[in-house]
Amino acid sequence: MTGPALSAPEAIAGPGEVDLRHHGDAEVRGADLTDLAVNVRAGTPPAWLKARIAASLDGLAAYPDGRAARRAVAARHGLPVERVLLTSGAAEAFVLLARAVRARRPVVVHPQFTEPEAALRDAGHDVGRVLLTGRDGFRLDPAAVPDDADLVVVGNPTNPTSVLHPAGGLASLARPGRTLVVDEAFMDAVPGERESLAGRVGELPGLVVLRSLTKTWGLAGLRVGYVLADAATVGELARAQPLWPVSSPALAAAEACCEPGALAEAAAAAERIGADRAHLLARLGRLPGVEVAGPAAGPFVLVRLPGAAAVRAGLRARGFAVRRGDTFPGLGPDWLRLAVRDRATTDRFVDVLAEVLGAAPV
Repeated sequence: MTGPALSAPEAIAGPGEVDLRHHGDAEVRGADLTDLAVNVRAGTPPAWLKARIAASLDGLAAYPDGRAARRAVAARHGLPVERVLLTSGAAEAFVLLARAVRARRPVVVHPQFTEPEAALRDAGHDVGRVLLTGRDGFRLDPAAVPDDADLVVVGNPTNPTSVLHPAGGLASLARPGRTLVVDEAFMDAVPGERESLAGRVGELPGLVVLRSLTKTWGLAGLRVGYVLADAATVGELARAQPLWPVSSPALAAAEACCEPGALAEAAAAAERIGADRAHLLARLGRLPGVEVAGPAAGPFVLVRLPGAAAVRAGLRARGFAVRRGDTFPGLGPDWLRLAVRDRATTDRFVDVLAEVLGAAPV
């Protein structure tokens, strides 16, 4: 999927009508389905992490104290502690940014996770969109971002496209007077965390990096993430937070997941995800009419196929949940997002997908 980069005038689009609050969990809620709709790593949280979280329950009578977890996150990224803010999941960070950042022209790069735009709209902002297209593999040309945008939000790797944008291109968007928000919720699923800008917080003007512990560690129900930014921005966001926003069990998890052994485990998981993704792509590549966006770098892939809504319903009837793509701005009814799973699950899924498509077994 290659083609000319979009120019800035072509890339800008208005809000349109999509359900920004539809997320993958809606595909599996209340149903007994094999889950390829939610991008949380299967088989998590690991037993050692459950034990650390359980041990924190003895301290529930005390108010949460985030100092140790904040120090652990700062050390994990080699940053001063004043550049770290712990949040109730990365989603809370989008709400804080929408409330605290005084932006005249916020712009969100789409397709991507829809909560940033939803939070900005809820806070009264008039949000512009930079729409990337499949013609050039959903890659971002920095020139497509308007010069006067004073708040820019982009995912890396991007949900749902799984595209990993070069760090240099994203860094070129940073400038005085602009807040550049890079959502790295899936960066720990990328081997070596290549293209991360986390280590450049405080160096690049206005850079804000968001991280989540939900995806790799299976903590969606616990709600824990963090913001990396300059000390002044962290202070502004903290003032927009309620008191004690992160629970003691979540703080215990954040501290534990930043320890050397946990980082090594996450790195090994990222390598396995890469191998499992390659297997999924190879199997999909043998199905007629299935087009994969890419190159994919995250723990999920985006595919286009005719009649995706009917395909999704057919998969569901046969026990598999996948994420619809038409609620992401810039995508349409022919797109589906598939989480990367182990090879056995992938093989079962692709066999069923071939059946739904009426294709010969592959």
